[in-house]
Amino acid sequence: MASITVRYFASFRERLGRSEDRVDAAGVGCVADVWTRVSAEPLPANTLIAINQEYASLESAVRAGDEVAFFPPVTGG
Repeated sequence: MASITVRYFASFRERLGRSEDRVDAAGVGCVADVWTRVSAEPLPANTLIAINQEYASLESAVRAGDEVAFFPPVTGG
């Protein structure tokens, strides 16, 4: 099975109860598809996304063998 590695950081890891998933790459075209496979909740606004350690967006293409990482929005003052 060709897969995509999905990593979660900080509050995403806590909320989902895991730090990593592997999803089947079949039928996955972009980051939004990846998120839909791993969570029923909408992705929070301002989430940082990386594909293979480079910033990406929900519309960025994803292929088998890629690593997709989700970082929660940063707040502060």
